[in-house]
Amino acid sequence: MENQHLNVKSAGGWGALISSGKFLMREGFLKGSQTLFRLNQVEGFDCPGCAWPDPEDSERSMTEFCENGVKAIAFETTNKRASSELFSQKTVSELNELDVYSITNQGRLTEPFYYNRAKDKYEPISWDSAFEVVSKHLKSLEKPDDAIFYTSGRTSNEAAFLYQLMGRMLGTNNFPDCSNMCHESSGVGMGESVGIGKGTVSLEDFDKAELIMIFGQNPGTNHPRMLSELQKANKRGAKIVSINPLKEAGLVSFVHPQDVGQMLTNKATPISTNYYQVKLGSDMALVQAIVKYILENYSITLDLEFIEKHTAGFEEYKKEILSKDWNELVKQTSLSKEEIIEIAELYVESDKTICCWAMGLTQHEHGVATIEEVMNLLLLKGNIGKEGAGACPVRGHSNVQGDRTVGISEAPKEDFLQKIDSVFNFKSPRSHGYDVVHAIKAMHKEKNKVFIGLGGNFADAAPDTKITYEALESCNLTVHISTHLNKSHLICGKEALILPCLGRTELDIQQNGVQSVTVEDSMSMVHPSKGRNTPASRDLKSEPAIIAGIADATFGKEKVDFIDLISDYNKIREKIEEVLPTFTSYNASMESKTGLELYNSARNRVWETETKKANFLVNIAPDLTLDENHLSLMTMRSHDQFNTTVYDTNDRYRGIKNKRKIIFLNEKDIKKLGLKNGEFVNIQSHSKDEIKREVLNFEVVAYDIKEGCAGAYFPEATPLVSINHFDKKSFTPSYKFIDITLEKVNK
Repeated sequence: MENQHLNVKSAGGWGALISSGKFLMREGFLKGSQTLFRLNQVEGFDCPGCAWPDPEDSERSMTEFCENGVKAIAFETTNKRASSELFSQKTVSELNELDVYSITNQGRLTEPFYYNRAKDKYEPISWDSAFEVVSKHLKSLEKPDDAIFYTSGRTSNEAAFLYQLMGRMLGTNNFPDCSNMCHESSGVGMGESVGIGKGTVSLEDFDKAELIMIFGQNPGTNHPRMLSELQKANKRGAKIVSINPLKEAGLVSFVHPQDVGQMLTNKATPISTNYYQVKLGSDMALVQAIVKYILENYSITLDLEFIEKHTAGFEEYKKEILSKDWNELVKQTSLSKEEIIEIAELYVESDKTICCWAMGLTQHEHGVATIEEVMNLLLLKGNIGKEGAGACPVRGHSNVQGDRTVGISEAPKEDFLQKIDSVFNFKSPRSHGYDVVHAIKAMHKEKNKVFIGLGGNFADAAPDTKITYEALESCNLTVHISTHLNKSHLICGKEALILPCLGRTELDIQQNGVQSVTVEDSMSMVHPSKGRNTPASRDLKSEPAIIAGIADATFGKEKVDFIDLISDYNKIREKIEEVLPTFTSYNASMESKTGLELYNSARNRVWETETKKANFLVNIAPDLTLDENHLSLMTMRSHDQFNTTVYDTNDRYRGIKNKRKIIFLNEKDIKKLGLKNGEFVNIQSHSKDEIKREVLNFEVVAYDIKEGCAGAYFPEATPLVSINHFDKKSFTPSYKFIDITLEKVNK
C-alpha cells in the first residue's frame, strides 16, 4: 500500500499545538488566546463545541480545552465581519457560488438583515421591524402547524425553553432538532431498553472501568478531550476496544499537548489495546455474534441476579440469539471468528464495562436496533447502574442533550405538556409535530410554511440537499438566528431574515445586569456559562432576547411576559424548575462550583419503561449485501471541521491538505474498480426511490478503510443521502450507509 494515505500515527502532540496557534493567529491572536483561559472554567463559559463533560473543579486545569475547542473559540472571536459591506458588494446568487469553507469564514454577522428579492441582496433592517415581519407571518398562518421551529444543539437551556414555549403557545409541536439527524436513535433505543435516552455513566466511571468499548466514534476529531480519559484508562491497565471501519489517529495513540514530559519526548500513549475494522452498518451483527458466543460458552459469567431482578425479555432474547447461524453473523461483520471470540472474551473477563458510541451506530436505517443490541450486551452482566460501567452515547454538540431535556421535542410527553399548561395557563397542542425528515417533506409538498432556525445550518446538515433546498425555498418566510453566515441564509424563502446573536464567549447584558446561560453535557451535568468578551457588534442580541422579541410581537403579554422573563435569566430558570422538578434548586445550583446533576433513572436502576424493568429487545440484523462493484459510503467530518462549519480545508490526521471533494477507498477496491489513487470520479447513490443523486469530480484517496467501504466529507457528499432512507423509529437519515457506484472522470 505504498501510495495509501496513512493517518498520523498519534493524535494531539506538536501538530495540535501548531494548528491551534495557526488558527489563533489567523482570526486574531490576542483576543482568542485571552478568551481560552476562561473556557470550561467554573467562572467562565462552556465550549461551543462538543458536549464532553468537565472534570471536578479540584481536577480542572487552567487549560481545559482541546485543539478543536481552540478552533471554535478562534472562529467566534474572529476579527472578520459579515457586515452590510459584504452584502452590498455581493448578491445572494454570487455568495451561493462560494464553497462551504468560503461561506462560513466571512466572519461574524453584525446586524439583522432582510432579503430584498428584487435586488437579490440582504439589506439591514431594524430589530423591531424584523420582529414585526416574523409576527405578521406567524399570525397569518392558516394553521399553527404551518410553522416549523428548528433548533441547533448549541442553544442554551434558557433559549430552548423559551423557544418551545413560544411554539406551543402558537399551537404546534413542530420542533425538528439537530438530534433528529444524529443521536435520536440513541434516545429511542435507550428509552425502549432502560427507560431514559441519556448516557448512564459519569466521568468518574471512566476511572474505574475495566473495559471501554468504542463503537463508530472518532474522538480525536469530534471529542478530543475524551482522549485524556482514555489515556488515563490505558495507563492504569484498562482494556480499550475500538470498532471502526477506518483507522483513526485518536483511537490509535495520543500525545497530550498539555503534558510537558510527553511533548518533550514525543512519546505517545496507546489508546486502543484492540482495534477491529468492521464493515459499515455491521456493528449490530457483531454484537449479536459476541452475545451468541458468550451464551454458548460463558453463560456462567452472566449476572443472573441482575437479570432476574431488573430485566424483562431475557429468555425470548436468548432463544432468538441462540437460533442464529454463527457463520452467517461472522460473515456479516467481516471480522474473523478469532477476532470476534477475542472481543467476547474481553467482555467476559471484565466486571465493569462502558460502551461508548457516536454517529457510526446511529445514522443507519437500523440505528435504533443497533443501540438496543449494545444495551442487551451491557445488560447481560448488569453493566447499567453499576460503578465503572454503563452506556455512553457521546453527544457531538454542546447542549443538544439539554435542549431535549427542557422541551425541544416533536413528540413531547403528556406530563410535560400538563405542567406547561398549568404553569403558563394555556392549552398546549397534543398532536405530534415534525422531525427533520418530515419537516422537509412537509415544506417540499405543502409549501407556504414559516421556517425558523435557532442556530445551526439546516440547509447543509439535512439529508437530500436538492430536496432540502427546494423545501426551504418554498416557504413564505425563512428566519435564521446565527452568529456566522452559512449556506442556510442563502437558500431563501419568499421572504428571508438573518437575525445575528451573541456568541457563547460574549457578555450578555439584560435589564437586571450580566446574565449567564446553562447547558447540559453528555453525562447529565448542568452548569452555567457566562461570556466576558465585548460583543462583535452593538447590534447583536442574545438568543433568549431574540425569541422574546418575536414572541412579544406575536402574542403580547396576555399569557406570558417574555420581555420580563429575559430581564433576568433566573426568572426563566425558575419557570424551568416549575415545569421540570428534576431541576431542583436550579438557580442556587448554578451559583455552586459543582453545578447540578440531573436525576438519571437508569443510573439508579429505576426503569421507566412499560415493563418497569430494563428490557432485552429482539431485533433482526439487516441484510447489508450490495450489488457487484457497489460500495457503502459514510459521510464524515474532517479534522478542521465542526458539523457543517469548515474551519479550514485540511484533515491533518488523514494526511489531506487543501481539498475536501475526496473519497477515501481501500486500495483493493481502487484496483478492483479499475481506478488509481489521485484519479477523479463521479459518485452516484442508489436507493429504493430510484431518484438519481450524484456528486461530481471527487478525488480518489487510498486509505486504511475496510474493504467495500468508502468515506467522504459532508456537506459535500450530503446530496447523496436519500430523504427516504431513515430509521423507522427515530427517523434518523442513513448518513453512514449509502449504496454508491463510481464513474471515472476522463480529464
